[in-house]
Amino acid sequence: MDLNTTWFLLVGILFAGYAILDGFDLGVGAILPWIKSDHERRLMYNAIGPVWDGNEVWLVTGGGALFAAFPEVYATVFSGFYLAFMLLLFALIFRAVAIEFRSKEPWPWWRKGWDLMFSLGSTLAAFLIGVAMGNIAWGIPLDADHEFAGKLLSLLGPYPILMGLTTVSLFAMHGSIYLHLKTEGELQEKIRRAINPLIIAFIICYAILTMATLLYIPHITNVFRESPYMFVMVVALVLAIANIPREIHAGREARAFASSCLTMLLLMGLFGFGMFPNMVYSMPEPANSLNAYNGASTQKTLGIMLVIAIIGVPIVLSYTASIYYIFRGKVKLTKESY
Repeated sequence: MDLNTTWFLLVGILFAGYAILDGFDLGVGAILPWIKSDHERRLMYNAIGPVWDGNEVWLVTGGGALFAAFPEVYATVFSGFYLAFMLLLFALIFRAVAIEFRSKEPWPWWRKGWDLMFSLGSTLAAFLIGVAMGNIAWGIPLDADHEFAGKLLSLLGPYPILMGLTTVSLFAMHGSIYLHLKTEGELQEKIRRAINPLIIAFIICYAILTMATLLYIPHITNVFRESPYMFVMVVALVLAIANIPREIHAGREARAFASSCLTMLLLMGLFGFGMFPNMVYSMPEPANSLNAYNGASTQKTLGIMLVIAIIGVPIVLSYTASIYYIFRGKVKLTKESY
């Protein structure tokens, strides 16, 4: 495995980590409107309270790794998707502000307003992440200099929108499973009843997305035709999804959440393997595509960065694991709670 492939995998792992960790945060925001009680909403906020800001570090780290390892890819994506990324940034900002400000005052109108901002910010962020991934998979117009040659509205095609809806349904499912793990009593029962419908919604969206991919995106499907062993990942994905309601029914919330995390990891893996070596596919001129080789830094830079990553990544993983261990268990409200 050469350095370019290694960094393709590392950047993919960082973004997969963000999707898994911040995915349940965004999912909690997406399903918040279905819970009406102020007390139960506070429990939902505090389920993610100790970890949500740390989860977003994975996005910053992934973006930094992309900038350093694949600067031309970073430049093309962030310039072409500039307005969409600014909208994503505002959604994440308002979501963060809502978490911090929501319980500062007891007024119902105050709390409902911030609840709305939190839910809209979370849902919009999830949708825009999916739209960005949909455009990367579908392909965007690049010129011979690898610069974006389209318009903002061209990024809102049917396939990217379908990917955005699928991402929202996936994060909502993931968030509901996390809440089932962290809550108890009546709220946990409400969440339990919501999990199966959310799984069904995700499966429907994903099935439609898969059919669209098979019909209209040959540069991804050809990879799986040439590598039949990839079918093992598809089977593992189906089993992971099917295991979620089984574990929920048996009262094994931790195993259900582990299955949900595995589901997201396999989905990101299928996306990455389908794209490799392309990182930004050019449509309608595939020759202008950016991949792990023509968009990468020099071999010396990649080598130095790999040494830094080998030292730094275990530290980040250890810190993340310790935070989740410290704040394990069911959510309890205190005077210091959101």
